[in-house]
Amino acid sequence: MPKPTERLRVAGVVLAAGASRRMGRNKMLLELEGESLVRRAARRALVAGLSPVVVVLGHEADRARAVLAGLHVEIALNPDFTGPTSASLHAGLDLLGQDVDAAVVLLGDMVHVSEAALAELVRRAGTSAAPLIVSRYGDVTAPPLLFRRTLFGELLAWTGEGCGKAVVQAHKHEALYVDRPAAVLVDVDTPEDFQAAQNSSS
Repeated sequence: MPKPTERLRVAGVVLAAGASRRMGRNKMLLELEGESLVRRAARRALVAGLSPVVVVLGHEADRARAVLAGLHVEIALNPDFTGPTSASLHAGLDLLGQDVDAAVVLLGDMVHVSEAALAELVRRAGTSAAPLIVSRYGDVTAPPLLFRRTLFGELLAWTGEGCGKAVVQAHKHEALYVDRPAAVLVDVDTPEDFQAAQNSSS
């Protein structure tokens, strides 16, 4: 494991493959403040200094890839995008080279996660040897999550919903926690969620 004082290479894995059943159309293509949700998440990851940034696509992948044009991101495809979230996480991790020390996993529909929040995880990883750094919203732990390479094997062996939830639980006593406002936890799953996100950003 790199020493805490060394500069880490931290990748970003943006999960954006889902079928958006509750929305009724592909929520990753919806625009908030003039930018599609998938592009917004990918751009924030890049601005935060994550490298490389892998965006995992599935539902309407060609359309989603088109709206990412011009961003320096890598695309991973999850053909089983109606299955558990773990398939998308595995697809993203599989694209990361051996030079990557850690990965920040984020959801394309958590629209209130800022560049600063992502960069803070990287900063914390540079000063701590904790194997994972977890965002905490009151009593809830959720993305974005930073996993060091030492946990990649466990993530790849895990199957289920959420972003490596079982791995987070298994290492919760070793984790470093970053407290966030509960309002940031909001994601966009339904038309009502999207309307609320539009209202809060206007």
